[in-house]
Amino acid sequence: MFLYNPSLIRNVCIIAHIDHGKTTLIDRILEITKTVDSKKMREQYLDMMDIERERGITIKAQPVKVMYKATDGRTYEINIIDTPGHVDFSYEVGRSMAACEGAILLVDASQGVEAQTVAHTYLAIENDLEIIPAINKIDLPNANIEETELEIMDLLGVDKEDIFLVSAKEGTGVKDLLEAIVRMVPPPKGNADGKLSALIFDAKYDKYRGVIVSVRVFDGVIRVGDRIVTMSNGMVYEVSEVGVFTPEMKPVESLSAGEVGYVIAG
Repeated sequence: MFLYNPSLIRNVCIIAHIDHGKTTLIDRILEITKTVDSKKMREQYLDMMDIERERGITIKAQPVKVMYKATDGRTYEINIIDTPGHVDFSYEVGRSMAACEGAILLVDASQGVEAQTVAHTYLAIENDLEIIPAINKIDLPNANIEETELEIMDLLGVDKEDIFLVSAKEGTGVKDLLEAIVRMVPPPKGNADGKLSALIFDAKYDKYRGVIVSVRVFDGVIRVGDRIVTMSNGMVYEVSEVGVFTPEMKPVESLSAGEVGYVIAG
């Protein structure tokens, strides 16, 4: 049983160009943390939309909550938001970053740092995110690790030792990355006893349940039965369900300051 403790929450997104292995990395994290049974795993678990499967790209910022027992003996709630890596979806990337305190910069060892990755990295810096650099696909025969390290060092001003070497496909280095998240990314600030303040960073329509919004709570608590106001239009809604993505939707009693989940309201 995980009791609410904001000091043990980490909210991160993943910055990566299309096909650099972002969704595969999340697949491995789901396996390692036993969030999803290995028998039920399928490639690109979080790419729920049909167009995403067809084109092999991530459009919606589907979040997932994993529980990770770190080497310090404590269990952390890590919320990972899968951001689009494609140039067409920069607005979604910005919304996702606003919900996080940290970001993993994932670069394909055979491709190097792409222009769009640079743009998204600057966006992460503007959002004051703690950036964890990682080189993926180190198992490929054409991997150029040294050149990619130099590009990342130039982009972020980090040392070679600060860059993690990963094979998301094989699982190499993924636990080291999880340890880096709990060690380097700051816990969320916020007051669970304060007035409700939350960010909607995604929304989708379900013909049976209505509009389902993905939220990051900054202050206060959201519970079923609460009346909430959207700042964009002043509309008032009554909350009918709150929950978390595991990665399937799982109803919970409440979402408190620092947490990420979904809200259904009408």
